[in-house]
Amino acid sequence: MRNGCLRILYADDLPELRDLARVSFAREGHDIECFADGALALDRIMVDPEFDLIITDHHMPNLNGLEFVTQLRELAYPGKIMVFSSELSETIARQYRKLQVDRILYKPVFPSLLRQSLIDLFPAPPRA
Repeated sequence: MRNGCLRILYADDLPELRDLARVSFAREGHDIECFADGALALDRIMVDPEFDLIITDHHMPNLNGLEFVTQLRELAYPGKIMVFSSELSETIARQYRKLQVDRILYKPVFPSLLRQSLIDLFPAPPRA
């Protein structure tokens, strides 16, 4: 994170949600790259792992969110991970928690909740 600006990678198969995230996060001053599935997102991470936050949907083609997060943990990805999904069974949610994701949010999410999640995950450093 530099100057309060986060580098965010967002994986979701719905183009409308990718567009909404792109606009919302850019408006807040963050850099965001969006991908249509976990496999494309993982390819990007393999080239450039320097993202502060990865947000992933669960239900995606090619590589779902759980598979994507598992791969990230195997790569020792050091940033934060947020799962953003319309529905998860308790079994799947437990698997995400075992993988130590930083936050699970359920769609639909109001922009204020998303902003608060970023504040919670990346608190401002205390002023000297």
